[in-house]
Amino acid sequence: MPVHCSLCPRKCGAERDALTGLGVCGEGLTARVARAAPHMWEEPPVSGERGSGTVFFSGCALRCVYCQNYGLSRGEAGVPVTPEKLREIYFRLIEKGVHNISLVTASHFLPAVLESLREPLPVPVVWNSSGYETVEQVRSLAGKVQVYLPDMKYMDAGLAQKYSAAPDYPEAAKKAILEMFRQVGPFELDGDGIIKKGVIIRHLVLPNALENTRRVIKWVGETFAPGEVLFSLMAQYTPMGRASEFPELNRRLTPEEYERAAGYLEASPIQDGFFQELSSAKEEYTPDFDLTGVL
Repeated sequence: MPVHCSLCPRKCGAERDALTGLGVCGEGLTARVARAAPHMWEEPPVSGERGSGTVFFSGCALRCVYCQNYGLSRGEAGVPVTPEKLREIYFRLIEKGVHNISLVTASHFLPAVLESLREPLPVPVVWNSSGYETVEQVRSLAGKVQVYLPDMKYMDAGLAQKYSAAPDYPEAAKKAILEMFRQVGPFELDGDGIIKKGVIIRHLVLPNALENTRRVIKWVGETFAPGEVLFSLMAQYTPMGRASEFPELNRRLTPEEYERAAGYLEASPIQDGFFQELSSAKEEYTPDFDLTGVL
């Protein structure tokens, strides 16, 4: 039966049946997955030495013009999978020795994902998301997700509107992240430095948007005490998707820009986190969404 969807903050009311998506996310209710494999390029506490068991879902409700996984977020890759098949995928990854199962941009498939996690997994579940979620979505994951890995893309509503058609992003993401922290509390690492539970907030620095970055860092530093969350400052921005339509986005970061962004972080109260090397801004760091580990 079609569902008038109100899952994400857009509450677009689309009639999503099993496979047809008419809403902003472009997806039906049946989950679609484009890749499932150990991933070595997450933050050190997530990837460790054996990798994160990363499951990439198709579609996205946020629709950023510069999306670093543009084809995937536009639903150009992926095949339908049942909750039972999802669970098989998780356990195949666990057999490879991964530290955790990371679900990438799965919010719009929440009912299917919840069904796949009905029984606990023997490794932590990482919820890797855009941060553009409702508090209700996040609450439904309580007890099923141990590690939250949300983006905090914008504190500037104007940029959120221009680049992601979501002027409510800053407020939605703040509320979602606060609920994530309420659930799992301060981060905990095991003896090998692998995260067992907690929140890692990511921020991708955009060209010509350093004031937005400063405001994101300011909010995190004022909201969370040292030892509560981890913060990841990301330099990997590469012009992709529709970035060529926005001259200010149609280039990589300059060393001067990233140095200033890193300076904001160093001057903030944030003590627990990561800097990404500017050299990480390469298209080859984006995986191939070729159904590896899915079929």
